[in-house]
Amino acid sequence: MPRYDPARIEPHWQAHWDEHETFRTGPFEAGRDKFYVLDMFPYPSGDGLHVGHPEGYTATDIICRYRRMTGTQVLHPMGWDAFGLPAEQHAIRTGTHPRETTYQNIDTFRRQLKMLGFSYDWSREFSTTDPDYFRWTQWIFLQLFDTWYDDECRWTGPDGLERVGRGRPISELPIPDAVTDDGDEAVRRYQDRHRLAYQHEAPVNWCPELGTVLSNEEVIDGKSERGEHPVERLPLRQWMLAITRYADRLLDGLDLVNWPESIRLLQRNWIGRSTGAEVDFFIGEPGQAADGLDSAYALWQNRRKESGLPAESGEEVLRVYTTRPDTLFGATYMVIAPEHPFVERLTTDLQREAVTAYQSQAAAKSDLDRTDLAKEKTGVFTGSYAVNPVNDQEIPIWVADYVLISYGTGAIMAVPGQDERDWEFADVFDLPIIRTVEPPEDFNGQAYTGDGPAINSGFLDGLEIDDAKDRIIEHLRGTGQGDSAVNFKLRDWLFSRQHFWGEP
Repeated sequence: MPRYDPARIEPHWQAHWDEHETFRTGPFEAGRDKFYVLDMFPYPSGDGLHVGHPEGYTATDIICRYRRMTGTQVLHPMGWDAFGLPAEQHAIRTGTHPRETTYQNIDTFRRQLKMLGFSYDWSREFSTTDPDYFRWTQWIFLQLFDTWYDDECRWTGPDGLERVGRGRPISELPIPDAVTDDGDEAVRRYQDRHRLAYQHEAPVNWCPELGTVLSNEEVIDGKSERGEHPVERLPLRQWMLAITRYADRLLDGLDLVNWPESIRLLQRNWIGRSTGAEVDFFIGEPGQAADGLDSAYALWQNRRKESGLPAESGEEVLRVYTTRPDTLFGATYMVIAPEHPFVERLTTDLQREAVTAYQSQAAAKSDLDRTDLAKEKTGVFTGSYAVNPVNDQEIPIWVADYVLISYGTGAIMAVPGQDERDWEFADVFDLPIIRTVEPPEDFNGQAYTGDGPAINSGFLDGLEIDDAKDRIIEHLRGTGQGDSAVNFKLRDWLFSRQHFWGEP
């Protein structure tokens, strides 16, 4: 049997496929099955393909060839995800326009992919840097900007299934009378808060040397992946996409896709839906003297009983989200993120130097570093206090980097008796620990996170966890200091990090 000679055989067939456009798709024929396979487009770097590219592309190419052989019409295109920071940085270093180096790199990638023999329809090739392509990304952005999400809208999809929640034109957003009465500018601000594409001051990884924002994945040990330059956390006004408004739709949609259960579980955990309560802890109005907190709290309580919990928290409270409102009687301190907007006003003169130094330290860490469960707990007392709404006790407010401004409200109530991280923090700083769930008799650990009856919790004592949750939410709703709430791990998406070589 003759020996297979790839250097002789493969160039022959690759040239044949190119000349005859063997894998070109269409025109589509009615009655035949159609199958669309889209690989993740590579970023055309100067290094060419790496082993990870053909590893994934080989699997999809096998599927495409099989489906063609079974009579299916297959659309299998290839393109280039070509905007990005590396090309921009190369242009700064060399003075070469990024378009020139990008298209040189694309030529290399195309040649290498053809040498590997993948069955792409090259007649449909495009780059994300092509004006004919990015005009549509601009169009999509405008659609998102002019859309709000109506979570009560019921509609029927082309598959015949009824769904709840969809985007609608911003012109159809109902405007409350109170907002309309305040004039056109107030209406515009209200619309802007509801757009799917909106601007928000968000904490970002800022690299002064590169002059741009980096993703968490581009920061390693406090330095940029490219160039190893120092990175700091700064609040900057950024464009965001409100993907969290689709969180319930995303979860419901997982039941409709033909994916392995392990993959669907990963997606559910990434979305991270949880139910609990939002609770307001009174901290006083800005500028209010600390020794007047008690009297001001009594007046505020009376107002809240009449008005109920407002949709947006004011400057007189720290609002927290908790999945365990039943443990409120065990909240012995609060923690706010170093970037929280209330840090400045809550910090007393005596504590200001220590808090400012701690903020600088936290700014040099990534979110991954800050939330590492194994890291040593650090923090600093602000000098201020909040009032626990269930027992009217004043509890200290600390700043600590294990709380992220990007998750929840950027503030937590700390219950060391029922939370391991809070226990470790309380242990380091000698803060009170009160158990609110009775552990088994043979339990000899620290924080107890299991089931059991409520203890040290006033009117909740003796209730099991679920019943205690219902009872405390009912109480909070009645006093206007809290209510049931749903939260997600999923965050709104920050985009557009390049100065120049990015989507216009």
